[in-house]
Amino acid sequence: MLVCLPGILAPDHAEALRIRLQATGWGDGKVTAGFQSGRVKHNLQIGPDCAEGRALGDIVMQALESAPAFISAALPRQVFPPLFNRYDPGMGFGTHVDNAVRAVPHTGQRLRTDLSATLFLSPPESYDGGELVIEDTYGTHSIKLPAGDMVLYPSRSLHRVEPVTRGTRIAAFLWIQSMVKSRDHREMLYDLDRAVQDLGTTLSANAPALVRLTGLYHNLLREWGEL
Repeated sequence: MLVCLPGILAPDHAEALRIRLQATGWGDGKVTAGFQSGRVKHNLQIGPDCAEGRALGDIVMQALESAPAFISAALPRQVFPPLFNRYDPGMGFGTHVDNAVRAVPHTGQRLRTDLSATLFLSPPESYDGGELVIEDTYGTHSIKLPAGDMVLYPSRSLHRVEPVTRGTRIAAFLWIQSMVKSRDHREMLYDLDRAVQDLGTTLSANAPALVRLTGLYHNLLREWGEL
């Protein structure tokens, strides 16, 4: 399931983050890459030990925690602290699959990467190229979103970032371990939750059908979820 989530950050908030990031020290992006992906990764990245990067990551986390659409789509159990990458002209990231397990810095914990996310921070008109291309069972999807919007997709997907030919592409990226491991179960819960939300705009809160569907959603989450 590939989901685009608009307005995770307001455009002015995305711009403020981008301005702060531009003044921060950038290093080789290969530091978080695996064996295969490291050979095709050519970008810059804020290191996990950078205090400014952690502070900006906390801002992204606060936005995600208050974004119902993200919670509904991801059903997060654990979120890897957001990192930031930068693509200048000539930089790109070849086709790869994200590592299945990530060690969370400074915690001794590990998480299973069920979902990957990219939060775009640069306006799409400010750079050429840099599309995130994701391959799934429904085909190939080329994604380039407005600043402040996020795309969420299965970490098992083959994906790449096309080379930037003009300007600079700055984004946040992160991984999520979901409470619901099964991709199919997670997609069904997302569809059911959206249906409940849509019905809630036309039915009263105590309408029997709405109560039953809400109960079904929570009982399925109780059955399939892991805490």
